[in-house]
Amino acid sequence: MAGWMPRLLVLCCWAAACGWAAAAEDPGDKADGEIRIAHLAPDPRGGRAYLLDYVVAVPIDVHWRFKTDFDNDFLVQNRFIRSHRLVMRDADTVITETQYTDAPDALFRWRTVVNAQTRRLTFELLNPEQIGQRFHYGHITLAPSAHGTRVTQVAYFDFWGAAFWAGYPWRGGMREFLTYTARWEQETILKLRDRYEGSAP
Repeated sequence: MAGWMPRLLVLCCWAAACGWAAAAEDPGDKADGEIRIAHLAPDPRGGRAYLLDYVVAVPIDVHWRFKTDFDNDFLVQNRFIRSHRLVMRDADTVITETQYTDAPDALFRWRTVVNAQTRRLTFELLNPEQIGQRFHYGHITLAPSAHGTRVTQVAYFDFWGAAFWAGYPWRGGMREFLTYTARWEQETILKLRDRYEGSAP
């Protein structure tokens, strides 16, 4: 019985790898609709990386206003987010603080650089050591799509247990977190569409 745990971990990682490969090859996977998740080569320092790609059914100008509304009241409706606040905005640089439900005692401080011309948000965790991470950074890009707006997010991160979390194929793993987040955004922008359709860019 002593060897069951290592074998279970290997099985989990193998199952996850098969699932990730299928998702990367088939962006139209019926289980996820227009949501695609794939592993990427990690940062040279180690850790893990992913690509999340999905479509929202609103024009790019509407979704850009939604994504750049950092002082909002809707993020806490996401079941993974406990609190969120805008700390400061200086030109195209934004600082926000977020608490997540799976780490309620940790305050994540994010810096996001907004590039309106390329519709790109570049983010970085400013206090990784304070919350037990080595690093976490990436970018989100919006592009027009035949069905609305395509959102592509790339992230690089490292913390204790990152490899297991990234490969865990069931509830509580990275795939569930990203799939839920994309679906939540697809549904939330439709509810808030009127708010951002008439907003100035």
